[in-house]
Amino acid sequence: MSTVVRLAQSFDEWRAAARELIALGVPPADVAWQCQHGEGDLFSATPDATDVSAPLLRLPRQLVELLQAAACFSVPDRWAFLYQVLWRWQLGQHDVMSPADADGARLHAMVKAVHREEHDMHAYVRFRERAESDGAPRFVAWFEPVHEVLPQVARHFARRMGSTSWMIATPAASMLWDGTTLHAGPALMQGAADIDDAGEALWLTYYRSIFNPARVNADLLHSHIPSRFWKNLPEGAIVPAMLSGATNGERRTGQTTSVGQRSGAAMIPIAAERAQPAREVATSLDQCRRCELWQHATQAVPGIGPAQARIMLVGEQPGDQEDLAGLPFVGPAGALLEQAMQEAGMARDSIYLTNAVKHFKWEPRGKRRLHKTPAQREILACHGWLEEEIERVQPQVIVALGSTALKSVLQDGAASMTPLIGTTIEHAGRSVVTVYHPSYVLRAPDESSRRQAYAVIVTGLRQALRLEQDSHHSVVAGTSCSSSRRA
Repeated sequence: MSTVVRLAQSFDEWRAAARELIALGVPPADVAWQCQHGEGDLFSATPDATDVSAPLLRLPRQLVELLQAAACFSVPDRWAFLYQVLWRWQLGQHDVMSPADADGARLHAMVKAVHREEHDMHAYVRFRERAESDGAPRFVAWFEPVHEVLPQVARHFARRMGSTSWMIATPAASMLWDGTTLHAGPALMQGAADIDDAGEALWLTYYRSIFNPARVNADLLHSHIPSRFWKNLPEGAIVPAMLSGATNGERRTGQTTSVGQRSGAAMIPIAAERAQPAREVATSLDQCRRCELWQHATQAVPGIGPAQARIMLVGEQPGDQEDLAGLPFVGPAGALLEQAMQEAGMARDSIYLTNAVKHFKWEPRGKRRLHKTPAQREILACHGWLEEEIERVQPQVIVALGSTALKSVLQDGAASMTPLIGTTIEHAGRSVVTVYHPSYVLRAPDESSRRQAYAVIVTGLRQALRLEQDSHHSVVAGTSCSSSRRA
């Protein structure tokens, strides 16, 4: 087949072309993407697709968001790469969304770089005020982004600055806010020198008065603010001289140590998910460093079971034996769970078994390693791996074994399992059954409590089987009805 040439200068243009190509069944190797008219060669051909009605592609929201963000990543082959990801998804290769996949890893890295550029632009755009007699815009800023993030950053400033008019100029394009509407336009400036700001001298005078260079770690300062931003910051022109002067002893004042020791200081609560530091995206579970549990664990313990299981059992975390073996539920709790599954009529080889937290959290007690309940921040840090398993396995029913599992499945740190025992709830299109963790049975203080807790597990597993069978029958019945209507 001859090469198909498609023009894409924006995500919307690429999306329309990609739909048409998918409808035609054109593989990625046969598509030449160009960013400007006339980039094709003499041997390029564009087949007549006017009679093809491109279908509406059914994509998960997460994939659409990833593709849209990655489309802003400035690299020559971005459109070809995004089409390759889309093509693989349509072929059923859904691992392309996973960071463990080669294409998935690149996709996530592109998205991360784009989000980082948006963050940097939010932080380092500096608006200069124009004379009121000059009219709109009242404020103008110059920025040189690495990736094409100007539109989404402009929307951010439109929300922040209300009805005040402004313009952000870049080497490739400009965005103007007239107080009510955003307007996109071509490049209108050549650099920050094109901006005349009478108030900047006053700002620099104020900056000199509050900036104490004697307390600045220059290396840390440059590591936090990349050098490409300094040239366009107003204070960037005076900070080097101030740092140089500090080394010569011009200013040695600093905050008195008693300031940080004042009484009455209130603790400010911070949500666990916001307290997590930014880390590189791990491409495999073994590389995960999202929390500190990996430092004291033998290995990460992934889930195990069929690739497509209709029931998934989610526990809390690996125990001592699971940590050593690298497999879930192989210790005493696992043996009790297998006994309960047999009594409930549930075949273990048809069930997917996993844990909410993938590393063993423990504390030393003599020569033993005793289980320690994971903190909410550790549950949140590990939730991405559980989500990846659920997305890949696609279970109809999830059984949450204990409180930690329930909090992770529902993504609710305040979730309580007590009122949910014996009930079924719907979450994200799946049925969720809550039972005790097998280790709870083993720790029960007396035989009566153990029998009662064990019975709850067996009953919950039977309930999960009924829900799975009802779901399966509903799907089969729906398929039969659809077939009859088509007949």
